[in-house]
Amino acid sequence: MRPALLLALGGGILLAGAAAVADPGADPGAGRTVASMCRTCHGIDGFATIPTAPHIGGEPRAYLQAQLLAFKTGRRTHNIMNVVAAGLSTQQIADVSAWYSAHQVRATLPPGANPNDAPQPCIACHGADGIARVPDAPNLAGEANVYISTQLNAFRRGPRDHAIMAQVAGALTPAEIRAIADWYAAITLEITPPAP
Repeated sequence: MRPALLLALGGGILLAGAAAVADPGADPGAGRTVASMCRTCHGIDGFATIPTAPHIGGEPRAYLQAQLLAFKTGRRTHNIMNVVAAGLSTQQIADVSAWYSAHQVRATLPPGANPNDAPQPCIACHGADGIARVPDAPNLAGEANVYISTQLNAFRRGPRDHAIMAQVAGALTPAEIRAIADWYAAITLEITPPAP
């Protein structure tokens, strides 16, 4: 992707992130209770237990809250997540977002991997190591390659709607999507829960 486009896209994400400020009244402790509904797929500490679910521990709070609200309202669709989010109040969404975002993440590139070889269309927002650089972008470190490629294809083909990601994914070839998914899937992700 061209550097100027990456800069423009990154700036757009930063502005969008500023508009999606998370609720300061959120309670991470109450969010841990809500997270018991999430544990089957995402784990109580946010480390996904199935390859079709993303790791959510340590994700930016604004990102988590925005995604849950999108599932709740139907702006984003998923058979399970629409049902789960529909049953959550906005306070519960704020609380569970605060719980998962309170986790610390650490990403480690595989031995011999060079950060300069990271997928160029992705690093401005998701980093070479897969840790989000902007508040409304998700971490990609350690996600299953099938999850990443499925999401990129959803942005590319239209089921997922996002002004920036639709442009980025729309410019990718299937081989580039596979390479991006494989890069981030090869990264080791560690999630540490918040201190009690």
